Amino acid sequence: MHRTVVRAAPFALLFACALAAYAQKVNVEFDRAADFAKFKTFAIRAGNLNSRNPALNSELVKKQIEADIERSLSAKGLEMTTGRSDLNVRYTLGSARRVQTEAYPAGWYGWGTRIVRVPYAEGTLVIDLRDPSTRSLVWRAIASEEQRDPTKLQGKLDSMVKKSFDRYPPKVK
Repeated sequence: MHRTVVRAAPFALLFACALAAYAQKVNVEFDRAADFAKFKTFAIRAGNLNSRNPALNSELVKKQIEADIERSLSAKGLEMTTGRSDLNVRYTLGSARRVQTEAYPAGWYGWGTRIVRVPYAEGTLVIDLRDPSTRSLVWRAIASEEQRDPTKLQGKLDSMVKKSFDRYPPKVK
């Protein structure tokens, strides 16, 4: 019995590491030459939902994302407008089924390897801010969330948008 507990410990550690890998990731890119202080207004111009899951591909999800974007940018001091704007916002949400393989020690005394296939759904939200005067991309956030159940991604959208705009305006080093 004692050996089983000892051999289970590496599996538990690997399982905990695998769960930690399912956290949200946010990457931000921006134009270092852009003057972000000049941007005072924004307008949401386009939104695409590219999911096969009906729970993520609905008008309600679109409204949720747009409300989150409006709330986040307004909190940063920008004003939403329907006419001419300093920034045009475009976003895309997509999800795809993926399979990750994990290896962990197996067999007598941990000799040997066991390979396990772990299915999950990856949701990616891309938010672009464009300067309409130059027609160029000035800021982009790519937030991804890996979930085993794609319907749970909808509950993470608020956090994905918030974490993205936590890094706006960018700090130039």
